[in-house]
Order: sequence, then structure tokens, then C-alpha cells
Amino acid sequence: MTKARVGILALQGDFALHQAKFARLGANVTLVKTTNELSQIDRLVIPGGESTTMQLLMDRFGLRQPVIAFGKEKPTWGTCAGLILLAREVDNPLIRPLGLIDIKAKRNAYGRQVDSFIADGTVTFDQTSSTLEMVFIRAPKIIGYADSVMPLGYCDGDVVVARQDNILVTSFHPELTDQTIVHKYFLEM
Repeated sequence: MTKARVGILALQGDFALHQAKFARLGANVTLVKTTNELSQIDRLVIPGGESTTMQLLMDRFGLRQPVIAFGKEKPTWGTCAGLILLAREVDNPLIRPLGLIDIKAKRNAYGRQVDSFIADGTVTFDQTSSTLEMVFIRAPKIIGYADSVMPLGYCDGDVVVARQDNILVTSFHPELTDQTIVHKYFLEM
């Protein structure tokens, strides 16, 4: 397995489970809270959490522009709230997304916390399709995307995994299941 230096944005949200899963896969993991820590990694995960809080903290700690610059060159993956932050456009004016993937995202598209659910979906990585258990918690929906964005996963007809160049997004939480297929795919990007 890769010896990639994976950074997980650790300002708020669900970073610890990503950290444990990458460590289990043999990756070197750094929790990123500063620009210095960002400069020491090969790839970055923006985890699930509260997108408005996460963007506020990114701005407060001076991470917005460095994360944009990082994402233009190196593999970057956003899960749930991370998808919202990486999007080109979001349906909520309170969010100033980073604009790293040409998608339009709708926040909380599947409902509130009490509407959270688990469903089986499919992903296709490197021409191999797999069925995955997908956990949706106040999940965003991809409601539009450019031709340059590759849909890689579906659940009930919705695109729930997409990639454009070195940017990967998932609207669900792969870190909340025992499956490692998405984490492995990200390590090989």
C-alpha cells in the first residue's frame, strides 16, 4: 500500500474516523490545522461536519487560499460537508465554496439529521463496479455538473461520487462503514 502523506482537515467535523481508516491502510496521516501542516502532505481530505462552521474556521486560520492552491495541484477529497466546500456553486448564499470541482451542490438535500439513512449504492473505480453501504447524514446532493466531471457512484439514481482531475467528492460518509474501497481509491489517485 502507498506511503502517501495524507492530511485531514481537522478544524471541525468527522476527521478522526478518516484518520483511523487511513492509518489502517498504512498511510502516514497528519491532522491539518495550519498552513505548515498543509505544506507537509501529499493529499488532503476535507471531512464531513458543518460546512458553515468549517468555512468560518478555514478563514479564521488563514487556510482558504492555501487549500485552494493545494487542491489545484494535489489530490483532494471532500466528504459530505467537504463536497459542499469543494463545489463550484452551492445553493446557499452563506457558503463561499472553494470552487475546485465544477459541480453545483444542494445542502441538506436529503433532509435533516432525523432523516439520515443508510442505503446500498454502486461505485465504479478503474472500470470495476462495487456495491457499497452508504451513510447519508444531512447529506448534500450534486444537482448539476460540468461535462468534465466524471460521475463514479450512484445511489437511487443520484450521483453520489464524482471526480474532476485530482478532486474527488462523496456526498455520503465512507469513513462510517467497514469498507475501505473509497479510501483506497483516493490513495491511488
